[in-house]
Amino acid sequence: MFAKYGYSTLRIIAITTFLLTLISYFVSNEIIKSLIILIPLIFLLFSLYFFRDPERSSPQKDNVIVSPADGKVLFVKDVLDNKFINAKAKQISIFMSPFNVHVNRIPINGKIEYLQYYNGKFISAFKDKASEENERAEFGIMSKYGKIFFTQVAGFIARRIIYEIKIGDLVEAGNRFGMIKFGSRVDVVVPAKWLAKVNKGDRVTAGETILFEFEN
Repeated sequence: MFAKYGYSTLRIIAITTFLLTLISYFVSNEIIKSLIILIPLIFLLFSLYFFRDPERSSPQKDNVIVSPADGKVLFVKDVLDNKFINAKAKQISIFMSPFNVHVNRIPINGKIEYLQYYNGKFISAFKDKASEENERAEFGIMSKYGKIFFTQVAGFIARRIIYEIKIGDLVEAGNRFGMIKFGSRVDVVVPAKWLAKVNKGDRVTAGETILFEFEN
């Protein structure tokens, strides 16, 4: 299964590959002919791999926050959020390499009450300041357990943030809501009372891995 967000990109790459293959038949130099065929074919195969969209099964409990992205945990840290939670909070940042599944998923059930998109820089997603300086889309969910804030952050390679949610939408944990094309990062920020369930360096899976759990 392929991500619907990548259909237009895959169509362009497939057509380009087909046209270059036709052109190659009019090239007499065998090395150049091979390159004309091979290079776009490799890019097409990589794009098919990149836009894969496997099914996921989310935890059957509502007091947890699941990962919105596949990737590696960059940070688990205490922060002071002044955008949506407006209090002391905890943040987990996840880096998605070009080899990860890039479809993003809703982290918790609730209602979208905050959404802001910012044009910005394209510095490396590994850097802490990327969440404040890079192109990004920020979302706030009012859940049964309070406010949850998360962000799609473009990276050095990524140049396209896609999301299909808006303020007022009721959302469910694990459902697809968008993607970031070709390498990126996602931040999740929660009130300080939530318990982090992953550590720096852990590998996480969108819609399945529990990042935080609410304990009374």
